[in-house]
Amino acid sequence: MARNRLFSAEQPLERSFTWGDALILATLAIALYLGARLAMDAPDAIRGPEIKLTVSALPWYALLSLGRMLVAYTLSLLFTLIYGRIAAYNRRAEQVMIPLLDVLQSVPILSFLPVVLLSLSAILPEGIAVELAAIVLIFTSQVWHLTFAWYQSLTTIPNELREASAIFRFGGWMQFRTMELPFAAISLIWNSIMSWAGGWFFLMAAEIFTVGQRDFRLPGLGAYLQEAANQGNQVAIAWGLLTLLIVIVSMDQLIWRPLLAWADRFKIETVEEKESTSSWFYNLLRNARLIAWLDHHIGSPLQEWIDGWLTRQTAVRPPDQGRGWSATISYLFLIGWGAGLLYGLYRAMEMLLRVSAAQWIEIGVSVGATLLRVIVALLIALAWTIPLGVLIGTKPRWAAIFQPLAQILASIPATALFPIFLVFLLRIPAGLDVAAVVLMLTGTQWYLLFNVIAGASAIPQDLKYTSSLLQLKRGERWRTLILPSLFPYLITGAITASGGAWNASIVAEHVEFAGENYRTIGIGALIANATAIGDYPLLLAGTMTMILSVVLINRLIWRRLYRLAEDRYRME
Repeated sequence: MARNRLFSAEQPLERSFTWGDALILATLAIALYLGARLAMDAPDAIRGPEIKLTVSALPWYALLSLGRMLVAYTLSLLFTLIYGRIAAYNRRAEQVMIPLLDVLQSVPILSFLPVVLLSLSAILPEGIAVELAAIVLIFTSQVWHLTFAWYQSLTTIPNELREASAIFRFGGWMQFRTMELPFAAISLIWNSIMSWAGGWFFLMAAEIFTVGQRDFRLPGLGAYLQEAANQGNQVAIAWGLLTLLIVIVSMDQLIWRPLLAWADRFKIETVEEKESTSSWFYNLLRNARLIAWLDHHIGSPLQEWIDGWLTRQTAVRPPDQGRGWSATISYLFLIGWGAGLLYGLYRAMEMLLRVSAAQWIEIGVSVGATLLRVIVALLIALAWTIPLGVLIGTKPRWAAIFQPLAQILASIPATALFPIFLVFLLRIPAGLDVAAVVLMLTGTQWYLLFNVIAGASAIPQDLKYTSSLLQLKRGERWRTLILPSLFPYLITGAITASGGAWNASIVAEHVEFAGENYRTIGIGALIANATAIGDYPLLLAGTMTMILSVVLINRLIWRRLYRLAEDRYRME
């Protein structure tokens, strides 16, 4: 039965901002300070390998970029499954882990990249430092929305499924394999597609980055596109984008479409859909005799062995007799962490005190200007992603056309095409402000679209037939079926989309074009300028202010809506 209250008594409203949030922000400030301090000891001049703009180099560059993307995605998926599950099932841990996730996803990727690069290059060989920094950047562009999607799925599993799992006395591993992973499969696959698209989007920044006299670069497809854009080589840009297009379409046909067709079996419904997701490659593999033989003689026995071993490992065990030692070690760790926190906070505050009052006022005005652009970009994205996402998610024939197209558009690095927009937009009044919203929109809309598609795909066919039998009009159908079903996915998409818009502000509000710098008022422009001139106190102050702003918005708005989704819009 639907509840009339916005927040139910059974689910108390969590506080908007707690001491835990303050500790997390303080720890992050210390981490940024330590990175900035190490960055000061980095080599004065660094020059990466030359990027060849020849067509023959593209296959090797594409393979190198795919390797970095795969490593980052593997780390992202492991982090997601572990972190999201702990946060979903441990309320005490959730009070720290979800605010921490809010903070981490709000950290502007491109503002801490120079800090990561310079600090790593101060303590590691140059080649290893640049590779690790690139993987870290790609990881941070992939992981947060994937974790939010997994967490959202775990917190909205129908109680009927949990009761069935309890009746069968499934342990932790069997619950994960037979209930949690299947229920979240559609959402995880669509957000994995978005993760790869986000990784491609930031690939140019990950593989080539300049800080003063230090030119960090790695051979790869992103570096190829960035170098071609810097030289104004339109032919090389076209070849690079064509290569990226071939890689994206190949992955769609050989990986994502087969996975979506396979995940159709996990929809919660008792009536089979007339049209289901199809994949020629999935059908080819399913009908292959060799695959059937491998599954019968290797796959199934291996799965049974893994199930048995992990079931024994996750079985309930008697309490550990050494709990006293464990508690002592925990207390010692907390004391050490607290002492380090106080010292690090003192040093970070020492750096922040170098920021003048005029700069703090500029930071406040800049945050307000960027916030307005984020809101505009989010509203524009919602206006078109909801209807198109529902169309793709409910009509497999349309999905076959629009899904690869959406992946391609989401994966094209907007920074490679941004100069084309600037040629036209700089001629109109407030052209750079419009251009900033356009580029921020590219960092916002795809998170929403892929989550809407996942939500629409998960609507049970039973409910669709019921709405047809009741002869609901289009408006009533949207109000009573589609929008309530999409609500949890919309909130997940909106959280990560707004974070993406704040991140994109760094390249949207401060642009170098035709040998000139164009800058508008905004926190992204302030951070980009501080990075360019090496003003680390201002960089720390601007980054921490942006993070604090995003965290407050998440806690005051998005987290409350998340609780509403758990309470009222669970699919049961």
